[in-house]
Amino acid sequence: MKKIGFIVKKANPDAIELCMKLARYVMDKGIEPYADADVAAKTGFVKPADRDTLSNEMDALVVLGGDGTMLYASRLVGGKRIPILGVNMGGLGFLTAVKVEEAQENIDKMLEGKVEVEERMMLNVKIIRDKRKFAEYRVLNDAVIKGRKTRLVRMETRVDQKYMTTYRADGLIISTPTGSTAYALSAGGPILHPALHSILVVPISPFNLSKRPIVLPESVEIEVKILTDNMEIELTLDGQVDMPINTGDAVVIKRAEESVWFVKSDEKNYFDVLRERLLWGR
Repeated sequence: MKKIGFIVKKANPDAIELCMKLARYVMDKGIEPYADADVAAKTGFVKPADRDTLSNEMDALVVLGGDGTMLYASRLVGGKRIPILGVNMGGLGFLTAVKVEEAQENIDKMLEGKVEVEERMMLNVKIIRDKRKFAEYRVLNDAVIKGRKTRLVRMETRVDQKYMTTYRADGLIISTPTGSTAYALSAGGPILHPALHSILVVPISPFNLSKRPIVLPESVEIEVKILTDNMEIELTLDGQVDMPINTGDAVVIKRAEESVWFVKSDEKNYFDVLRERLLWGR
């Protein structure tokens, strides 16, 4: 490895401090550390890099923050097979399994090629307006359709162009297995192991209680058409990108061709993370 990019939660002073420590550590090993201009300026020696440089020229990324920072980094890499090492400096940390005190050790293993990486599938999300593609995104966790008011949203839902149902609900979550422990879990969805390749559809507070979460194969295309009139409706991607959608718009979701690759922790398996984060057995 010649270049490592650091993606840092800027509002966290401890993350900035750790970035400086780890950046100096990799520099001593002859590796160039990079970060965005704000973080680089705060460190005084890390090389500044724009989004294109971080996504195209790095041999690995080290993420210092919480799950939100990992979601940002996952969208940033654009499907390139760049190992992402997540160091938990946030809250729950389902995606950032490595502890601060384990960061340097895991960087050593990554440099030596002794880490195991795991594939996490992503979703491709398109908005179709007036029969044309209006916007397109990739997400790691989920796409959420939700009204801004308390009225129910009517959403005609098709799977591979076959009619499934029309939801009347506060909203609808379409999630990857990685995202099953996020908003989908709070809305009553099941936990899916991240190694699964499938798509989870979870209605939010449905009017008809028989409308339950459903797990679909990774190969399907889901189309959700907005039927509700005169209501502000929003599409939220990974909890970070919001955009309004209109009556008659269709949100089309399928597995993305791109995946992301997370460095696995030697200290914890997935069930260790679940027990710790969800307080199982306490």
